[in-house]
Amino acid sequence: MDLDPRMFDPVCPSGALPFQIGDKWTAMVVLCLEHGPRRFTELRVPLAAVTPKVLAQTLRAMQRDGLVVRTAYPEHPPRVEYELTDLGRSLLTLIAAVRAWSAEHLPRLLAAREAHDAATGA
Repeated sequence: MDLDPRMFDPVCPSGALPFQIGDKWTAMVVLCLEHGPRRFTELRVPLAAVTPKVLAQTLRAMQRDGLVVRTAYPEHPPRVEYELTDLGRSLLTLIAAVRAWSAEHLPRLLAAREAHDAATGA
């Protein structure tokens, strides 16, 4: 069967899919927010490998897509919390499926990478 040349047509509704759900940090942020709202500094603890700039960009993109809500409290000093929306919480099922797939297949995937790198000298 031939591939449809219009399958990624810019006017197709699938063009609006939130591709950042598959990015490096979004799933991790979702897992960090699974049990309730967190402050930016709280998120930085388990996500120490992400820069503050990238974490802020990730949270803004997630907020734009309706995956998280940002609440700023009128306190001194200011307090801001991030919380999953129902839409964001629905990603937990997908993340659990990916984690289960990884637990089952990761050894084969890593072996394939190693074999490929050895064969190509990478």
